[in-house]
Amino acid sequence: MLAKLEAVNQKYDELTRLLSDPEIITNQQEFMKYSKEQSEISELVLKYREYLAVDQAVREAEEILADKDNDPDFREMAEVERDDQKAKLDVLLEELKTLLAPKDPNDDKNTLIEIRAGTGGDEAALFAADLFRMYTKYAEKNRWKVEVMSSNPTGGGGFKEIIALITGKMVYARLKYESGVHRVQRIPATESSGRIHTSAATVAIMPEAEEAEVNIEAKDLRLDLFCASGPGGQCVNTTYSAVRITHLPTGLVVSCQDERSQIKNKAKAMKVLQARLLERIKADQDAERSQDRKLQVGTGDRSERIRTYNFPQNRVTDHRVGLTLHKLDIVMEGELDEIVDVLNTSANAERLKQH
Repeated sequence: MLAKLEAVNQKYDELTRLLSDPEIITNQQEFMKYSKEQSEISELVLKYREYLAVDQAVREAEEILADKDNDPDFREMAEVERDDQKAKLDVLLEELKTLLAPKDPNDDKNTLIEIRAGTGGDEAALFAADLFRMYTKYAEKNRWKVEVMSSNPTGGGGFKEIIALITGKMVYARLKYESGVHRVQRIPATESSGRIHTSAATVAIMPEAEEAEVNIEAKDLRLDLFCASGPGGQCVNTTYSAVRITHLPTGLVVSCQDERSQIKNKAKAMKVLQARLLERIKADQDAERSQDRKLQVGTGDRSERIRTYNFPQNRVTDHRVGLTLHKLDIVMEGELDEIVDVLNTSANAERLKQH
């Protein structure tokens, strides 16, 4: 591993030299290419150089300890320093292993989040709305932007389905393990006997697709226009602004009626369709390379229960990594980092086992 790190370190120095070359500086395309390459390895190189500095400190302390003629107090100080630096070395080594793990090319992409009410009727729809608020608050904390692409609200403030595009830095990297069935256990407001109900909602996390990644031909699409339905709005049931797109080869159907403009609804529906098709392609590739499924935290399948939110006990449990937190109220306010960090650490550990 250290030999690989040293090669990356030398590559970084070579890129630094190239970026100071007058011929490269005047060639914008080459300059951008080398700048991107250097940026991609800069975090790894800085961490490796920190590792080398700490390793050198350990060596120097051991040299002092090896010399019996040194003052006892001086040797005692060197022993403390050696132990401290060795502990740092272990931490840095683990961080370097994580940075060396193969990167998911989708990590820095914007992300579509799709939340659907599952079993549980109105309570499931309310839980879907609660999940959407939780992710929206998490996005706000990370300074991400949330744009609703499509929604199907219920009369009581819930959602049968809501799809949103989240844009920002490393969105997919932080949210990709949220896909699956989220189960809630709580006493509904309408339950007079105080009985706890269990309901569920499914969450799908999909990286935003670029046009080059998904080839959609016009002949493969069927476009249906219809009147928007729902509460309020002068245009409801009066103009054909709502759009339904069917991808004939796969049978995937996407509808959007949130905007008053047919053009805007069509654009949003196409973005959702592209993401779903990309997700299907990824799923097919994972099926072909079955061992890669071991690198995931769970399978990511929507039929798999991944997390339980128990309101009476103020408890949230992620079943994939056995994590239980007794602060559900805080989690529902968008404080998801502790859960997300554990999921990512677990996934990275599995990935390293395979390489």
